[in-house]
Amino acid sequence: MSRIAATLSALKAQGRKALIPYVTAGFPFADITPELMHGMVAAGADVIELGVPFSDPSADGPVIQKAGDRALAFGIGLVHVLEMVRVFRQKDGTTPVVLMGYANPIERYNQKHATTLAKPSAQSPFVRDAATAGVDGVLVVDYPPEECETFAAELKSASMDLIFLLAPTSTDSRMAQIARIATGYVYYVSLKGVTGAGTLDTAAVEAMLPRIRQFVNVPVGVGFGIRDETTAKAIGKVADAVVIGSKIIQLIDDQPRDKVVPVAGDFLRGIRAALDS
Repeated sequence: MSRIAATLSALKAQGRKALIPYVTAGFPFADITPELMHGMVAAGADVIELGVPFSDPSADGPVIQKAGDRALAFGIGLVHVLEMVRVFRQKDGTTPVVLMGYANPIERYNQKHATTLAKPSAQSPFVRDAATAGVDGVLVVDYPPEECETFAAELKSASMDLIFLLAPTSTDSRMAQIARIATGYVYYVSLKGVTGAGTLDTAAVEAMLPRIRQFVNVPVGVGFGIRDETTAKAIGKVADAVVIGSKIIQLIDDQPRDKVVPVAGDFLRGIRAALDS
């Protein structure tokens, strides 16, 4: 059982919902990410989604795009993101970490690091190095399920999960296809559009989740549009996990360095209390 599956299973046994914050690696300061990750865990995070900066993030709205641009300006790439996870793991060996991003950085990483293999391996350089760093799952926005069964098998061999997005427009056949290879959890995008866009319709989410569960046997996390304790609590009543990203990015943007972790922690403690109430 992967670390993600074990964590979500334990929470379910306790009758609790998972809190999954998202932050962009290397934002708002290049070296703050491991410290911020620890602060979020202390505030009640159960799983951390760590965004890999990319120049053309098709699913991200302006808030997360801006965060990614700043991280890229600091020179943050996938090599640095894996190092951040390694540093985090020096003090935390239990909290699952999911890398969220796009295919290009992974494909480029494999191209650049393939020659470092001492002997042929069933694992690509990215999977090998992510596992060594302590990554537990990967969500690649632009990897469709029909094109990544080999990648899913590689991850599984390294005890990592491949997480997929579902949307309000997902068909039954698409959900069934994803259900065949998805592990860890699936991430239901509650809104049509990019991150941070629109207003959350909790009734629509509540109506959609039973349909998803007809096909998907892993836990269902819901994100996009969750901004406060009220919306988090409403979603927590029907979903297995609540994912929050854009709001955290907004809160820590332009904060002085010594305020970043306290500000994020204060916000997440309120969300944690709402989910547990």
